[in-house]
Amino acid sequence: MSDKIEFGLDTFGDVTTGADGQPLPQAQVIRNVVDEAVLADQLGIDFIGVGEHHRNDFAVSTPETVLAAIAARTERIHLGSSVTVLSSDDPIRVFQRFSTVDALSNGRAEVILGRGSFTESFPLFGYRLNDYETLFSEKLDLFAALAKGGAVTWQGSIRPPLNEQSVYPPTESGTLKTWIGVGGSPESVIRAARYDLPLMLAIIGGDPKRFRPFVDLYHRALDQLGQDTKPIGVHSPGYVADTDEQAREELWPNYKKMHDRIGAERGWPPTSRATFDSEADMGSLYVGSPETVARKIASTVKALGISRFQMKYSNGPLPHEKMMRSIELYGTKVLPMVRDLLA
Repeated sequence: MSDKIEFGLDTFGDVTTGADGQPLPQAQVIRNVVDEAVLADQLGIDFIGVGEHHRNDFAVSTPETVLAAIAARTERIHLGSSVTVLSSDDPIRVFQRFSTVDALSNGRAEVILGRGSFTESFPLFGYRLNDYETLFSEKLDLFAALAKGGAVTWQGSIRPPLNEQSVYPPTESGTLKTWIGVGGSPESVIRAARYDLPLMLAIIGGDPKRFRPFVDLYHRALDQLGQDTKPIGVHSPGYVADTDEQAREELWPNYKKMHDRIGAERGWPPTSRATFDSEADMGSLYVGSPETVARKIASTVKALGISRFQMKYSNGPLPHEKMMRSIELYGTKVLPMVRDLLA
């Protein structure tokens, strides 16, 4: 575990409801995401991550554009994706967009690369799901070369080769901080180590301690490859209110709507209040009062030895105003308590 623990927030730009209970226009949701990030910056939170989706229930399809707007209104918070679906994008264009955000933010850009949990981007951009593995593997190989800075020579099967090709704009530091987002595949953990990249674990259900074997595997792989220790982060959903009861009662109906909507597409049964409460009590749902959420985050940090925790604060149609209050409590009360518990 690193001596310096970073704390972040994530959002997928979930389409939220307004005062009339109706879904807000996606344009307004995007503007609200920027305001949420500005508040996080003012509170001293270390990182804000914005997800990429191509669906009617999530408003953000180009995280870098939103991050550029956030960069112009913030001073210190680091800005990244959660995640960039690299398989259905062009690695060179992804690098260029993030190096531009890096310029606008004076070096605060990061990228978290992953496969994504949805597949809508594949037919949208003309990719075959049958090529899922090859696309991610080769595009990650190219992006890892780009992120190191300098001219790139690369060859694969998915695009013409590059020979001492420079890509502009370069980052001022010469590199771009790049994470690999992993949902629980040992192969993905080893891949992150092989490319000498930090690991971001997406833990969205169950006891977070069950991911300890993946942490150990990552450390072993780095050691066997002769690589230095790298940061490990955790991304999990959460919501903070003044009391445990208030947090659960406010989150539950929105959590259920989100879970059941996605579940209907994937063949899951509707979720129950008992399942929700079990995740809040013993799983990877960080919901409750500041004291409750702080204790749970500290427990995860200690159990997994991580150096960053990112809470996904958006949860389905949960209104913007409630998320702003949750962010406020996270920054002003939860994080100081976590730091005290870890001291």
